[in-house]
Amino acid sequence: MKVLQICNKSPYPPIEGGPIAMHAITQLFFENDCEVKVLAMNSNKFFATVDSLPEDYKKSTSIEWVDMDLSLNIFQALRCLLSNKSYHIERFISKDFEKKIIEILNQHTYDIIWLESLYVAPYVDIIRKYSKAKIILRTHNIEHKIWERISLQSKPFYKKIYLRILSKQLKNYELKATHKVDAIASISDVDKAYLIDNQVTTPIISIPFSISVSQSNTDVQPIDTLNLFSLASMNWIPNVEGIQWFLNSVWDDIHMQHPDLKFLIAGRHTPDSLKNSTYPQVEIVGEVPDATEFMLSNGILIVPLLSGSGIRIKIIEAMSIGKVVITTSIGLEGIHATHKEHVLIANTASEFVDAVSYCLHNPNELQRIGKNAMEFIQKQHNNTHVAPKLMSFLRQITTT
Repeated sequence: MKVLQICNKSPYPPIEGGPIAMHAITQLFFENDCEVKVLAMNSNKFFATVDSLPEDYKKSTSIEWVDMDLSLNIFQALRCLLSNKSYHIERFISKDFEKKIIEILNQHTYDIIWLESLYVAPYVDIIRKYSKAKIILRTHNIEHKIWERISLQSKPFYKKIYLRILSKQLKNYELKATHKVDAIASISDVDKAYLIDNQVTTPIISIPFSISVSQSNTDVQPIDTLNLFSLASMNWIPNVEGIQWFLNSVWDDIHMQHPDLKFLIAGRHTPDSLKNSTYPQVEIVGEVPDATEFMLSNGILIVPLLSGSGIRIKIIEAMSIGKVVITTSIGLEGIHATHKEHVLIANTASEFVDAVSYCLHNPNELQRIGKNAMEFIQKQHNNTHVAPKLMSFLRQITTT
């Protein structure tokens, strides 16, 4: 099966959620004997260079990029507002990218054209014109839900109103786009159910983010440093919003009860507001060279998401190596784990304080929950279980 994978950012290097999820799909295709070509946008928000990629990856994917500037353009934003178009989408429309798609489709024939995220959906019409391939939309999130939730958390009334308008415009585009493709591969059952509830009749399959994990490995590494840590890309608004809420509304109470406990905040693109903060026992680490090593060398992962959609990659990765995760119900969406069995769920400041205290007062529970988390990921988010489901769906789509 020949696949053209079109991405709104480079899948490689896989160092933040979106690229990690895209790269995982590329690997699934390779493991199932598909021939894959990758076309990606290369922007100021996530820029990849030829030198940063391994030779075998460049050769196997024949990856090509088109440079794009996704910086905020106030004039374009105003024009979209007045014309009732989604600014979120309009930013990703590029004549150069369209030309590259046409060039590729004139040179090669594909069975599947896999669109990574809603932000490359504007190119469906041009793809239809130059290819008979089946078009699959991979939804990483229900994008407008993220902005609806962010608007609810916003304080200034003018910002709240503007974000509501943006989310409504994005919703209109998103639901229309789902009817223009041949099939949808949602990243979670929650997102799939939402689309069905909103009268999307396009065939949908839930393909969760999955990783290569060993069924035989169920040993949880002992925690040498019992602390709290966060690991998330800080150029995504829900991540910054959640960490800021945790620091302002939760951390003082935790620090009062456990004055020696440290909280390490790691992630790319840490804003200056956090870098310059002076919360007691809080260390701003910034970008780390090895995410897995960082997680293994620290204690309990904190994911205090108040908005967002889709599935949290870092939670799955942390659970796969036996880390205990404390997160909100929103943070756990799409991951069917159970409170106090695989993870700890906290939705309020007091619940976060209680969850942290529970971990510190019950060290044996960290081993039990960590072991359960690892076994859960081995069963629910393992490539060996997900790949057959995906390939069967694609064969069905390409033969109809």
